[in-house]
Amino acid sequence: MANFTLNINGKNKEVDVDPNTPMLWVLRDHLKLVGTKYGCGIAQCGACTVHLGDNAVRSCQLPVSVVGEQKITTIEGLSENADHPVQKAWLEVDVPQCGYCQAGQIMTASALLKQNPNPSDPEIETAMNGNICRCGTYTRIKKAVKMAATIEADS
Repeated sequence: MANFTLNINGKNKEVDVDPNTPMLWVLRDHLKLVGTKYGCGIAQCGACTVHLGDNAVRSCQLPVSVVGEQKITTIEGLSENADHPVQKAWLEVDVPQCGYCQAGQIMTASALLKQNPNPSDPEIETAMNGNICRCGTYTRIKKAVKMAATIEADS
């Protein structure tokens, strides 16, 4: 076991865990931030996506020991009142069906828009490609990402 100080959603959190513990389990089991979901455990489905700095990463394969002083943002920390442009667009377009993948989808989309405020359809498809939606709402996801880009531009 080792003691880590992590910057999660803008606040420092202390955890005492094995250095190889994936961030997903640190978030869910130790910090009780359960918005980030377990999907596949092999970084292929995107359900566990969080931001490490400004990048979307799969927390199920990210050992706590490599985080260092980098900031981690989870779905709980994306906005205080679900008023992030991506969250607004998600609701407006009515993207979720079962909702299980949505935190990972939103975190991936918000990282994309931070890095590319006006992505083309192919850029959206490429960025979102690693996030699996078992309900098949991909058309609505793309529409919501495009809408969020306009909300960002208007802000």
